[in-house]
Amino acid sequence: MSIQQARERVEKLRNIINHHRYLYHVLDKEEISSEALDSFKKELFDLEKKYPSLISPDSPTQRIGGKPLEKFKKVPHFQPMISFNDAFSEDDIRDWFKRNLKLLNQSDKNNVDFFCEPKLDGLAIELIYESGVFKTGLTRGDGIIGEDVTDNLKTIEAIPLKLRDIEDAIKELNRKKFEKLAFGLKKKKLEKVVVRGEVIIDKKMFEKINRQREKNGLPPYSNPRNTAAGSIRQLNPKVIASRGLNSNIYDLRTDFGQEKHSESHIILEALGFKTNNQYSRYCPDIEKVFDYYKYWRENRGKLPYEIDGVVIIINSNEIFEKLGVTGKAPRGAIAYKFPLKQSETIVKDIRVQVGRTGVLTPVAYLKPVNVGGVIISRATLHNDDEIKRLGVKIGDTVIVGRAGDVIPDIIKVFKELRTGEEKEFKMPHECPICKTVLIRKKGEVAFRCPNLKCSARQKKYLDYFVSRKAFNIEGLGPKIIDQLVEEKLINDPADIFKLKESDLMPMERFEKKSATNLISSIELKKKIDLEKFICALGIGGVGEETSALLAQKLKMKGEKIKINEIIKIFQKLSLDDLESIKDIGPTVGKNIYGWFRREKNIRILKKMEEAGVGVNQKEGIKSQKLKGKMFVLTGKLKSLSREMAKKKIREMGGNVSDSVTAKTDFLIAGDEPGLKLERARKLGIKILKEKEFLNIYG
Repeated sequence: MSIQQARERVEKLRNIINHHRYLYHVLDKEEISSEALDSFKKELFDLEKKYPSLISPDSPTQRIGGKPLEKFKKVPHFQPMISFNDAFSEDDIRDWFKRNLKLLNQSDKNNVDFFCEPKLDGLAIELIYESGVFKTGLTRGDGIIGEDVTDNLKTIEAIPLKLRDIEDAIKELNRKKFEKLAFGLKKKKLEKVVVRGEVIIDKKMFEKINRQREKNGLPPYSNPRNTAAGSIRQLNPKVIASRGLNSNIYDLRTDFGQEKHSESHIILEALGFKTNNQYSRYCPDIEKVFDYYKYWRENRGKLPYEIDGVVIIINSNEIFEKLGVTGKAPRGAIAYKFPLKQSETIVKDIRVQVGRTGVLTPVAYLKPVNVGGVIISRATLHNDDEIKRLGVKIGDTVIVGRAGDVIPDIIKVFKELRTGEEKEFKMPHECPICKTVLIRKKGEVAFRCPNLKCSARQKKYLDYFVSRKAFNIEGLGPKIIDQLVEEKLINDPADIFKLKESDLMPMERFEKKSATNLISSIELKKKIDLEKFICALGIGGVGEETSALLAQKLKMKGEKIKINEIIKIFQKLSLDDLESIKDIGPTVGKNIYGWFRREKNIRILKKMEEAGVGVNQKEGIKSQKLKGKMFVLTGKLKSLSREMAKKKIREMGGNVSDSVTAKTDFLIAGDEPGLKLERARKLGIKILKEKEFLNIYG
C-alpha cells in the first residue's frame, strides 16, 4: 500500500468511526456491533503506526494520551462559568418567577416560557473547538479560571475530537425544519465553538467499577459524582480511560443566531455532541414546569445517570440576558432540587462550635451513616430554637438527610424508640473556649460569644482571612493557623505578613523547604485587589458581592491605594451614605460603619500597611467624560479586546452592561454583531462603530 492509498484509507476509517460514535452516543443507535467498530479502530491504529505522518490530533486513536502530567495549567474561561441558585419547593420557584416578572416590562412578561432539563450530578466542563477540532477542555475552577484537562477529556468517547462536517449538520437542521438555525450555522461556520456540559458516570458503569474494586480488595467509591470529578483530575490519562466516563453537553456559548435556549440544544446535537434532549422539555408556563419536576422526582431511577433535581431556564435568550446576574448566579435560571436523601442513625453527642462572628452553632455528632453515597458523621442543628422544635436528645434515633443533596440536617426524631438513657442538651451559659458569658440579642435566635479575643473566634476569622475569597494564601490552612495561634506567633491578620522562616522552623511539620514555601506564598499575596481586601476584613454581612459593590462605589485616585486612604474614606461615610448604596440595608450599613470606628480594627489595618500590604484598584476612573453613560458591546472588535474596551469605558466614568435596555445610551458594534444590534435599533439607541468609539477615548 502506498502512502497515498494509506492516507485515503485512514480518512475513510476515521469517517466511519466518527459516524458510528455519533450514532451510538448522540442518537442512541447501533448499526454495527461494538466488536466490528473495534476492528475498524484496530485497522486505523495499525495504519497510523506504520505511517506516523498520517496521525492527526483529531484522530480517534488519539483519545488516550502518553505520559502522565506533572500538574494542570490554569486557563481563563471564554466567559465566566456561573452556577445556579437552588430552590427546594414550589413556593421557592413561584417567588423566583415573581421576582423576575417585576424586573421585566409588559411585553417581555407576556413572552416568558421555559426550557427544563435534568440537573446532572457530575463535573462541569468547558470545551473549545477551533476549525471544528477539539483544542481545549477546562474544569469550572473558580468560574473565572479553570484547569486545563484537555488530554483527560479526550479519553471520553462521548466528546467528539472533531465536530461533524458542517454541511452534514446543516442538512440535518434543514431536514428537521430548522432552516433558521441552519442558516446561522452556514453564516458563522465553525472557526471557534465553545460549549459547556458535565462529565458523568452512568449508574451501570459505576456499579461495574465498584465490583472490580471490591474484587481487588479496595474500598468502593462513595458516589458517581465524586468519582467523575476525581477521575478528571487524575494526572494520568490512561487511568481515566479505564473509568468509562461519559459526558452530556447542554450549553452553547457561540452565537449561531439561536434565539432560544432550546435551539442551542438542537444545534449541539447537529454538531455531534451528546445532549439530554430526550429527557428535556419545553414548558410554556410555570404549571408545566411543576409537572416536569414531579415526573422526574418520581421517575429519576429510570435515567441511566444520577440527577439531583431539574434546571429551569427562561427560554428566550434576550429575556435571559436582560435579567442579568445577581451575585454569581443568573436570574433567568434556577436549579429545582429534589427532596432530601435520608437515612436513619443515632445522635452520639451534641457540641457547640464558635464561628468568626462569635455565633455558637450546635452540631450533632452522629453514628456514621451513608446518605446518598456520602458518609455523614455530623449534622447542623442551627440554633437552640431548632433543637427545641425537633425535641432532639443525645442518644436519640433520628432521620438525617442532605438538604438539596448537600447539607446534612436532622429531619425527624423517633421519640418512641427512646430507652430512658437519652440526655437533654442545654446551650451553655459560657463560651466553651474562653468561658465568657454568652449573650443573646433581642430579636435574634443566636447565642453569641462577645469576647473579641476568644481564640475560637480568632482562629475562624484568620481561616476566613486567608481563604480563597479573601487573601487566598496557599499553604496556610486551618491546622497551621491553629499552630501559629497556639504558639503565639500570630494574634491578628497583620501578624501573618510579619512571619519569618525562623518563626516556622521550630514548629511541628515544618522543614526548611516548607517554611520557605509558606513565607514566599505570603509575600506573593501582599498585593490584593480592593474588593478582596474588603471581603477579607470579615465585616458582618459583607461577603464577596457586597465587597465588589463597595469597591466600585468608593472614589479613590490611582490604581495603587494605601490602606490609610481606605480607612479615611470609610470613616467619612455616614450611615445614610452606606444605606444609600444598592443592596446594603440598615444592619449591614451599621456593621460597616461600626467596624471602621473600632480602635482595634484600625490598629490592625495600620499594622498591615507597615508589613507591606498594598491594595490595587482594578479599574480606576481617570476622567468623567462618560459619567453616567451606559454602554453595551456586540460583535468582534479588531483593535482591542472586549475587556480592554470595558476598562476604557469605566476609566472615563461610564458603565457597561451585558444587555440592551431602555437605559442603554450607546451600543458599540464590532464585526458580526448579534441580536443586540437589532434590539438597539428598535429602541432608538445610538450605535457606535469601533472607529467612532476609538475616537472618544483616543
